[in-house]
Amino acid sequence: MQLKQISRDALLKPLQAVSGIVERRHTLPILANVLLEQRDGRLYVTATDLEMQITAHTDWASKEPQAVTVAARKLQDLLRALPEESTLNIDATGSKMTVRAGRSRFNLQTLPAADYPRIGIGQDQLQTLTLPQRDLRGLLRSVEFAMAQQDIRYYLNGMLLVADAGSLQAVATDGHRLSWASLAVAGEFQRPEVILPRKTVLELGKLLGEVDDPVTIDVLATQVRFRFANVELVSKVVDGKFPDYNRVIPTGHTKAIVLDRVQLLATLQRAAILSNEKFRGVRVVLAPQTLKIICTNSEQEEADEELEVAYAGDPLDIGFNITYLLDVLQNLATEQVQLAFGDANSSALVTVPGRDDYKYVVMPMRI
Repeated sequence: MQLKQISRDALLKPLQAVSGIVERRHTLPILANVLLEQRDGRLYVTATDLEMQITAHTDWASKEPQAVTVAARKLQDLLRALPEESTLNIDATGSKMTVRAGRSRFNLQTLPAADYPRIGIGQDQLQTLTLPQRDLRGLLRSVEFAMAQQDIRYYLNGMLLVADAGSLQAVATDGHRLSWASLAVAGEFQRPEVILPRKTVLELGKLLGEVDDPVTIDVLATQVRFRFANVELVSKVVDGKFPDYNRVIPTGHTKAIVLDRVQLLATLQRAAILSNEKFRGVRVVLAPQTLKIICTNSEQEEADEELEVAYAGDPLDIGFNITYLLDVLQNLATEQVQLAFGDANSSALVTVPGRDDYKYVVMPMRI
């Protein structure tokens, strides 16, 4: 493979888009590499971890199809270290790749492109929908923090996507809290449900931009494909049955208060400084016109914050993991939030006043 007089950024940008999924240590050495391909007047850069595959391209005239694989991290680090205006000459022959930039020269090991494991794209397409990148990015961000990490219930280590009549819904839960969000999408869908792996969700969050340019989602039998800008991401889906989230979301809670999100977040952040480092408990004490936030720790230290609220109902003393409350307040971008409670043993419901497109459920804890 030869790349003559290619700019540093023309290669670095697609490389950065795909290299996030490359793992340094893997049973297959070739998975630490990226696949570079010249075809159709473009240079394609592909990375895979066998569960997910990302391909990014840049326009680059080529005379004939050529391909090679090279260490992703080393090539990326080299390109980053070169001056921005650098022009590269790359020559890959045999088992070596030579990268020249000005008076600098680097020799990298390569592996044959024919040995690179690619994820085949399924032909059984179930549904396709298109929406702005900004909207999908916001949907993922408002839900992803509630995903489980390394839970034995593997289907919780991901996010459920549901395409319903005119809407796309996202749900995540770790068994202690649940986040649900929905956005309007043009079209009628046959309600396909897929569970995206955690790594796929986090990678999409990095790649999607705060722009109105479209992203197309293709739902296949065992895969989901996302196409946007110069990127194509294909991911296997988690094979499992997601819990019935509608049964978890409480209805009919009568003890409701509306608070300024930023003020509540700052209050909880201060109180969290003196919370128990292991259990992270916080007492939420609701009384007419007042809301108290109380944290204590094993050193007998205490934080006691009081907020004025428009509330005239029965008093309530309930405990939560303060991290679960901080997470939702940090990931919402609204001015106000509504907290609704039942009794001291019931889950709390966090919503946005005047909107029905977001719900967050958090279970209580004994303090």
